[in-house]
Amino acid sequence: MLMKSIAAGLAGTALLATVAFAQSPTVTTDKAAPAATATTTTTTASGEWRTSKMDGIKVYNDANENIGSISDLLMDKSGTVKIAVIGVGGFLGMGEHLVAVPYEKLKFVNQAVASTTATRPATTTTTGAATGTEKTTTTTATTTSSTSKWYPDHAVFNASKDELKNMPEFKYSE
Repeated sequence: MLMKSIAAGLAGTALLATVAFAQSPTVTTDKAAPAATATTTTTTASGEWRTSKMDGIKVYNDANENIGSISDLLMDKSGTVKIAVIGVGGFLGMGEHLVAVPYEKLKFVNQAVASTTATRPATTTTTGAATGTEKTTTTTATTTSSTSKWYPDHAVFNASKDELKNMPEFKYSE
């Protein structure tokens, strides 16, 4: 019984193979190798920002106070971004108040926010028989932003955190 099944399988395979061999190849009269017509081009977009990277960017006011972060960008049907949804307050996504602000009212900045507080005080002590005084110096660390990343460092919006919290809450309609 096993031999009959194997024989039937081989016969079926042979029939299918003859159909494939029966096809005639296409005849080409051109003996030269075909020239490559497709050219590869690359498009660069240096200086552009990726919208996927805009989510979570911190928003500061003119006094360098953190007032929230970008939660979403809304665009019209032509693809122009019209509204920025900013999340204000909350902790770990709970209790966050979403507000919609006109996109053109945001100013994007590539440089890091300048810190006005001392981040790491360094103490230098001068000892000597004549003075016996201590001199304390405080240094502030500053960071610079890379211009090659695909998103700005932060956004600036002219409002306080309380003003944003008092704005009507943005809700996504179904």
